[in-house]
Amino acid sequence: MRRRHLQIIGINPARFDRSQIKFFLYLVPITVLMGLPIVFIFFNAFKPLDELLNYPPEFYTLRPTLQNFRNLMATSANKAIPMSRYLFNSILTTLAVVFFTLMITTMAAYCMSKKNYRLKKLLFGINEAALMFVSAAVAIPRYIIVSKLGLVDSIWAHIVPMLSMPVGLYLVKQFIDDLPDEMIEAARLDGAGDFYVLRKIVLPNIKPTLATVAILAFQASWNSMEASNYYINNEALKSFSFYMSTLTQASGNANAMVGQLAGNAVAGLGMQAAATLIMFLPNLILFIILQSRVMNTMSHSGMK
Repeated sequence: MRRRHLQIIGINPARFDRSQIKFFLYLVPITVLMGLPIVFIFFNAFKPLDELLNYPPEFYTLRPTLQNFRNLMATSANKAIPMSRYLFNSILTTLAVVFFTLMITTMAAYCMSKKNYRLKKLLFGINEAALMFVSAAVAIPRYIIVSKLGLVDSIWAHIVPMLSMPVGLYLVKQFIDDLPDEMIEAARLDGAGDFYVLRKIVLPNIKPTLATVAILAFQASWNSMEASNYYINNEALKSFSFYMSTLTQASGNANAMVGQLAGNAVAGLGMQAAATLIMFLPNLILFIILQSRVMNTMSHSGMK
C-alpha cells in the first residue's frame, strides 16, 4: 500500500502533499534564518542616519529614505576621476577573470581527469593542498610574480593574480571524472582531437559546475581590492570596490553638496550601507540566475 502511495505522489511530487509537511517544518526556519542577513542589507541601505545609530540596531526601517544614495552620488561627483571609470574597470576585469578562469580551469581539469602522464597525482595533490591557503598567505609571492611580469600599474594586475582558483579546478575535475571514458574513446576513434572532445562532449556535460566556477570567479574579482591596494598606483586603473571603500571613509572636511555631515563618520556610515548594497546586488542577481546549476554541482561534487 505504501509503495503504491509513493508511485502515485512520486518521490518529488509536483503538487503539495501532506507528506511534505515535515520537510517544510524543517526547511522553512532554516531558509528564513539564512535569508535574514540579505534582507538586513536592503533595509540598512535605506535607513536614515538616526536609525543607523540606534543601539541595539533595528532590523527594519520605519522611515525608508534615499538620502544615503544621494550622499554617495554627491560625494562621487566631486572626485577628479568619475565613478563610471572605476565601474568600467571592474566590469572589464571581472568579465576577463571569469572568461579566462573558465577556460584555464576546464582545460587543466580535462588533462588531470582524462589524460595519463607522469606526476598527474602529484599535481592534483598540490592543487588540493592549495585549497588550505588563505589569500594573506600568498600575498607576498603574488606581489613578486606581478612585479616580475611587469604588471604593476597595469589593468592586467587585476586579472592575472585571480586566475589561480584551486577550488574551481577541483570541482570541474570531479564532474569530468563522472563522464564515461568509453564516450571519449569512441569520439577519438572517429578522429576527434582533444579540443573537439573538450568542446563537443565535455563542456555540454559540465555546465552546472562551470556556472558554479563562474559565480566564484565573479565574486572574487568583483569584490577584490587587492590589486588596487598593492599593485596599482594609477587612480584611473583602480577598481569599483576600492572606490566604494574610499567614499565611505571619513574625509574630515564638510562638503556643501551633501550637507554638514558629509565629511564625518556619521554620514560615512550611511554611505557605507548604500555602497554595501550596490556591491552586493550583482552577486545576488548572478546567483539567482544560476542557482539551479549551482545546486546541481553541490549534489554531484565530492572526492572521487
